[in-house]
Amino acid sequence: MAKPSTLLATLALLLSLLLSSCGSNNETLQAIQDRGKLRLITRNSPTTYYLGRGGPRGFEYDLATLLAEELEVELEVTQAFSLEEMFAALERGEADIAGAGLTLTETRASQFAATASYAKQTPQVIYKVGRKKPRKPADIKGLSLSVLLGSSHEELLRTLRDEGMEWLVWNSIDASDTAALLASVNEDRSDLAVVDSRDFFIQQNLVPRLEVAFDLGAEEEIVWYLSDSAKGTPLLELIDEFLERRQNDGSIADIRASYFDRDEDISRVDSQTFVGRVRRDLSNYQQLIEIVAQEQEMPWELLAAISYQESHWDPSATSRTGVRGMMMLTLATAEEMDVDDRTDPAESLRGGARYFKKLRQRLPDDILEPDRSWLALAAYNIGMGHLEDARVLTQRRGGDPHLWKDIMDSLPLLEEPQHYRTLRYGYARGLEAVRYVQNIRHYYNILRWQTARAARPEAPRDSEDLVPENLRNLKLRAL
Repeated sequence: MAKPSTLLATLALLLSLLLSSCGSNNETLQAIQDRGKLRLITRNSPTTYYLGRGGPRGFEYDLATLLAEELEVELEVTQAFSLEEMFAALERGEADIAGAGLTLTETRASQFAATASYAKQTPQVIYKVGRKKPRKPADIKGLSLSVLLGSSHEELLRTLRDEGMEWLVWNSIDASDTAALLASVNEDRSDLAVVDSRDFFIQQNLVPRLEVAFDLGAEEEIVWYLSDSAKGTPLLELIDEFLERRQNDGSIADIRASYFDRDEDISRVDSQTFVGRVRRDLSNYQQLIEIVAQEQEMPWELLAAISYQESHWDPSATSRTGVRGMMMLTLATAEEMDVDDRTDPAESLRGGARYFKKLRQRLPDDILEPDRSWLALAAYNIGMGHLEDARVLTQRRGGDPHLWKDIMDSLPLLEEPQHYRTLRYGYARGLEAVRYVQNIRHYYNILRWQTARAARPEAPRDSEDLVPENLRNLKLRAL
C-alpha cells in the first residue's frame, strides 16, 4: 500500500483538482472512484503484462498497480490480442488507460489523450545472424520486412516511403506481442522485423540468434493513452503528476530495473547455448525439478537455473575440487543435507535445494525478496562468511547491505588486499560469485518468460468483432 504521506498528498491533489473543475471534466475521475476500479487494457508480453507463478507481473502492470493503490481502487486488467483491439476498446470507453509500451505519435495523440512520458525506446530493425547485415534503410530494398499491425512502426514506414523510399514494402502482422515478429525472423519466414528497443532487449534471450541491424529512427517517448474525452480533465492531470513524482522518487527506475536489467557479460552465445539445452535436455529432468521445487517452496524455474549453472543438468558432473552431481555438492554439504549419492539426480536436487533454502533462512529477516534469494545464491557459491564480509564492506562504502545491486559492487573487492585484509574471512573470488548469481538470474528469467508465453491465452478465432465477448470476460483483478 502507498505510504500515508503519499496518500494524503494524492488526496489533497484530488480535492484541489475536483474543486477547480466542473461538469463533464470530473466524470472520468469520478467514475473510477464510484466503480472502485481502475481499468487497464494492455498486451501480454514480458515487457508489459503476464501471469507469473506468483500472479500478474510486468512493467506496465506494476506501474498501474501503484496508481490504483494511490486512488485506493482495484486494478482491473484486460488483455488485448492486437493493438487495434486495444485502442478500439479505449475509444468505446471499456478501459480507462491503455498501457503497453505505446509510443507517442501525432496520429494517436490526435485521437486520444496522452499522458506525460515515463520511458523511452527506439525503433530498431532486427536481422538473423548469418545473413548479410543491413546497415541503413536503403539496404532493406528487396528484403521481406514485418511489423505489428496498427503499430507506430507502420506510421514510421509510411513516412519514410512518402519521403522518397517508394520501394519500401512490409508485412503487417495482426498480433499484440513482438514475439510474433521475432519468431518470423528466427524461423526464416521474414528477413527483417521492426521492433522497439525495450521489447527486443528483454526478448533477445529467447531468440539469441537475432541482433539489431540498425536504429530505424530517433528515440521516442512512451506514454499511456486515455480516451479523447479525458483531455484537459483532472484525471489526466493527476496521472501526469503521479508519473512525474514516481520518476523523481525512483519508483519507475526500480520497476524498470527489475524487468530490464541484464548482465552484459553474458554473451549471445551463452544465451543461445542455454536455449538449445532447454529444448534438448530440460525435458529429461523438468518433472523431477518441479517436484523438488514444490517440496522446498521455491520456483521450479529458479531450481532449474541453479542446476544448469552448476552442472548443465549433468548428474555425473565432477569438478577438479571434488564437488559432484547435478547441484555440484561438496562432500561436507552432502553429509549435512543427508545426501548419500551425489550423482543421483533426485538426491542432488533435494540436497542442493534444501541447502539453498537453509542459507536463505539464515539471512537477516529484514532482507526481502528478491534480494534475499540473490544473496543466498551468492552464499551458495562463495560461503556465508564471505557474503557477510561483502555486506560489511558494502555498509562501509555507503551502500545498502540488504540489496543485491550494492552487494554486487562490493563482492569483487574481496579479491583486493586493501579490502580483504580488513575483513574477518579474508580473500574470496568475489567476481566469480557475482557472475554465478547473474548467470542464474539470466537463466531464471528466460525460463520464466518461456513459462509465461506458454501459459498466455490464445487470440479468439472470430476476429470480426475487434473486442469479442470472450475477450471482454477475460479480466484479472489485483488489489
